[in-house]
Amino acid sequence: MFLPFDPDRDDRKRRKLSFARGQVPIRVLIPNIFTLIGLCAGLTAIRMGIEHRWDLAVAALVFAAFLDGIDGHIARLLKASSRFGAELDSLADFVNFGVAPAIIMFSWALEDMRSIGWIAVLVFAVCSALRLARFNVALDHSDVPAWKSNFFVGVPAPAAAIILLLPIYAADLGLNWPSLTPLVLLYTIAIAVLMVSKVPTFSIKLIGQRIAREHVPPIFVLAALFIALLITYPSLTLFAGSVTYLALMPVSAYRYFQLERADERRAKSQNGKSAEPLAIAERPSKPQAETGLSAKP
Repeated sequence: MFLPFDPDRDDRKRRKLSFARGQVPIRVLIPNIFTLIGLCAGLTAIRMGIEHRWDLAVAALVFAAFLDGIDGHIARLLKASSRFGAELDSLADFVNFGVAPAIIMFSWALEDMRSIGWIAVLVFAVCSALRLARFNVALDHSDVPAWKSNFFVGVPAPAAAIILLLPIYAADLGLNWPSLTPLVLLYTIAIAVLMVSKVPTFSIKLIGQRIAREHVPPIFVLAALFIALLITYPSLTLFAGSVTYLALMPVSAYRYFQLERADERRAKSQNGKSAEPLAIAERPSKPQAETGLSAKP
């Protein structure tokens, strides 16, 4: 007779046919477009660095870091995450936060040291690639405690790119860092090592995905204040932010190891409670001769 009516059946059939014909929804393309814009910003930062236009180079790199921070959130909001987008994001991150800051720093100060300066920026770029590869591999491991998601292992590549340019911010504020080229070289290598290290650093996930209603207005005010300071006093704002990030690293490491010790104590206590009934159940019963009871009535 008649088949039951399903109002969603035709829509599902049309979606399957559209994917079968090679058509992709627009919402899937939006996060990748943001990633490509960020890649263009990173390449522009390289060009500005080669041309010794430091303010524009820093601005392009900060803009690339901003786009990198929102493209993943946009993909999750639109339910448009894909393997292609993840791979594109990793490649863009390597160019934006591995190659671009290294070229800028080499053109700004390390060019005077020739081969030694070039080796330093190569180390930074290589460590950035290793950092991104390790991060992608870590995404496949879901059997970790929930509290560990609030921390990164090592300094993330975008944060490392921003704090690597700390000498440029300081020079804009009056400190002549190019005269301290060996110190800049050591600083570049130190930031590169921090990327591949196992030093725990705070993650933005620590803030949480939901906040109290009464905290919304202050957050809007702080966000507007930060953007205003970044536009009006970019060097001072980036300098203060970089120094604050570096100063918080010991705090994040202390907090991480504190939570790790608490987790270990909790696991030991749970194992002890679960083993106690088993020990009582497996305790051998005493022989009848020891109990003073006779087997006969």
